[in-house]
Amino acid sequence: MMATALEYALITLCTFMVVGAALPIFTGLFQFLLVGGSVFATHLERSAAFLPRVSVLIPAWNEGAVIGATIDRLMAMTYPPDRLRIYVVDDASSDETPRITIEKSREFPGNVFHLRRVAGGEGKAHTLNFGLETLWKSDWTEAVLIMDADVIYTEDSLVKMSRHLADPQIGAVTAYIKEGSASPNYVQRFVTFEYITATGASRRAQNALGFLACLSGGAQLHSRKNMMAIGGRIFSETLAEDTFTTFRTQLEGRKAIFEPNAIVYAEEPDSLVGLWKQRVRWGRGNVQITSVFRDLWFNRKEHRTMGSASMALMWFSIFLMPLFQIGASVGLITLYFVEARAAWVLFTLFWVISAIVYLVVTFASFAIDTESAKKSVVEGIVFPGVISLAISLNALFPFLLSPIAARLDLDPDGAPLMVITLLLYAWLSLAMLVSYTAKLLEESRHLSWLAPLTLWVGGYGAFLCAVTFGSYVKEILGAEMKWDKTVKTGKVS
Repeated sequence: MMATALEYALITLCTFMVVGAALPIFTGLFQFLLVGGSVFATHLERSAAFLPRVSVLIPAWNEGAVIGATIDRLMAMTYPPDRLRIYVVDDASSDETPRITIEKSREFPGNVFHLRRVAGGEGKAHTLNFGLETLWKSDWTEAVLIMDADVIYTEDSLVKMSRHLADPQIGAVTAYIKEGSASPNYVQRFVTFEYITATGASRRAQNALGFLACLSGGAQLHSRKNMMAIGGRIFSETLAEDTFTTFRTQLEGRKAIFEPNAIVYAEEPDSLVGLWKQRVRWGRGNVQITSVFRDLWFNRKEHRTMGSASMALMWFSIFLMPLFQIGASVGLITLYFVEARAAWVLFTLFWVISAIVYLVVTFASFAIDTESAKKSVVEGIVFPGVISLAISLNALFPFLLSPIAARLDLDPDGAPLMVITLLLYAWLSLAMLVSYTAKLLEESRHLSWLAPLTLWVGGYGAFLCAVTFGSYVKEILGAEMKWDKTVKTGKVS
């Protein structure tokens, strides 16, 4: 009886571990189903033509390759020039950034200003606070646009963002940032497709639910009242200052919303090494945010929408995804030795669900952002990785791959079949390792050509999971909170 009870408990535990891995999948589907409902949550019925005096803050450290074009495009917007001031906060740059900015200030007198930090290198938040101190010395500024030095704003983007501030309940508005390199490589095309789901779909869903998890760091417009309500400064004790500002905005009683029709373009990392540095920084910031706001989760008394189950579901399904993946592998392998049939049923069911949601998300992405989807159609197809696609295909249509299995003529009780089965069960975890290996190969002088192939095998999604796991490790080890700057080369067309 004891053995039977123990086996039953083990089977139950392993089942929950596998089901847990399906949580991010259902969350993804949930978000895409909400996208349709977001058309009723545009806030446009409470917005109006509204053109507050906007001060643009651009933190810049060695941005000589992009800062000139960025300023030109800002000045080319349809926003009235007499209601626009651009402050380039030069963080002790040692390149052409100061010279170019000063030239632009002469070209656009009264619109472009150069603010120099002599002692720089403290990070984006400190640089922004240096600029904010200047803004608050007068009452000219009615709204603040915080952006990155490489972000290119389309002509009507700021007009579309500012109209929402006509409603005093709106504290901040963010735009739809898209990868905009003229000739993107495979890494940037993966990012292009990722942004359709992570920004285009997810933030539309959040609009429908009444909260926003994060204002894009390169495109966030705040009312002056909102900035003052959250202290008039950017919180500098985290690597996710944009997320912290988003949370504080909503907890102080104002809304933060996503304007999908305000399009801006940015140059994303073109290497896995650069992407790893950027995303580990983001991931560590999310670890810090999760801890700082620990009293908010599942606590509607703290905030009606931010403390909702929907917010927690969206946050933790991403934040804990590596642990879900590893847990599923451990659960399936353990279950194989306890109740092999149950393990195979759960494995098949998981991949059937994954395949169905993958198809829904991929096709829906074309409807959400046709431009980006066309640029990254191949990367969208292989986003989960070639092996994961093959497993999903076999789960949906087992007759397609069964002839191959039959030719192998494997003994059901033999060691080769057991090894193959255990590798399949472990794949959710192994995929992260394979994708991380792609980064290591890229760093190799002689084997870098294998990096794209390896990423295709492991999957870009698995690479993002590996990044999140890496952020856990960095934070646990107490690594220095260093701002690893993403190198910009002016590729945005």
